[in-house]
Amino acid sequence: MFANLSLSTGANSLMRYFADSLVSLWDIMEMLCLRTFTKLELPVRTISFNHTGEYIASASEDLFIDISNVQTGGTVHQIPCQAAMNSVEWNPKYNLLAYAGDDKNKYQADEGVFWIFGFESA
Repeated sequence: MFANLSLSTGANSLMRYFADSLVSLWDIMEMLCLRTFTKLELPVRTISFNHTGEYIASASEDLFIDISNVQTGGTVHQIPCQAAMNSVEWNPKYNLLAYAGDDKNKYQADEGVFWIFGFESA
């Protein structure tokens, strides 16, 4: 079974997911599951903490990226996507999220592009 881990900036908590639709927040010192994020319905492919550890981005075969508040578990924003996402990664200094997935062009070939979410509108 596929599993992945992501450490928070302060390294006092960690997120884990398996090839299911659940993302779990764990306290490293107590080895205790603090919260489970259940917004995704299809197998999770990638997760990432932002630079402050306040937000977690998670993506799957669902056609959106979920950005949740780590402390409350509530969704802050959902980014609609055209395909399953393979990678999400926060900028190390700013709340900018880069993401890439299985997008295809009009010929059904892999498109090989990424997007950045978080810039303010002009």
